[in-house]
Amino acid sequence: MKIYKTRSNKFAEQPFFSKEDVEILCFEELRKYELFPTSPSPVRIDRFIEKRFKIVPVYEELPPGIIGLTEFGPNGVRKIAISESLAEESSRAAQHRINTTLAHEAGHGLLHAHLFALGEAPTLLFGEEVSPGKLMILCRGEAIEGLSGSGGKGYDGNWWEVQANMVIGPLLLPGKLVREALSSFLIKKGVMKIDCVDPSQREAAEKTLSDIFDVNPIVARIRLENLYPLNDGQIMF
Repeated sequence: MKIYKTRSNKFAEQPFFSKEDVEILCFEELRKYELFPTSPSPVRIDRFIEKRFKIVPVYEELPPGIIGLTEFGPNGVRKIAISESLAEESSRAAQHRINTTLAHEAGHGLLHAHLFALGEAPTLLFGEEVSPGKLMILCRGEAIEGLSGSGGKGYDGNWWEVQANMVIGPLLLPGKLVREALSSFLIKKGVMKIDCVDPSQREAAEKTLSDIFDVNPIVARIRLENLYPLNDGQIMF
């Protein structure tokens, strides 16, 4: 991790994390709390939050457009909340959105807690003040569901949201397990014989990841693109 000074009125410092930094961090965190699956299967992201941050995620009414929030105290994360509207949907797609949002909020906890430790961060990021005097990040749906960093309509690409999205893939679909899950789709490419996904099988590979790790298809697609780019081979983890 590198730290840069910023002129932003939101934070005095901006950390920089490479993809490799995030992959290693998520791998080590899951192993530390004994939540790294022994074979390709869903990660218990709710349990990870409970063990890592010593809190239980809650569901509550949040401002319009907000689907998750992370509240910080001097000792780190003290609350993660998910919009109760997601829980009310009672569908597999809604559960996927909940897990994606939990992973995103865990990303804030893993990457950004130090920014709040001295109480110098803004009281609130995004939206109107809902809890005076508390330090928190409110996360809009388009920021999380954009995932790739470009986001959806109205998403302005704030770096802390882009960074939290970087954690979603490595937490929900650990690289080593993805490689194992895709073993039947891999072929050797180029003079270096780099593993890559058979281009004719990418759609099937995406569905396999979505089914095995129980995540939204878009999350599986982006994870596949990150680990096995169409033109560049594989990022090894």
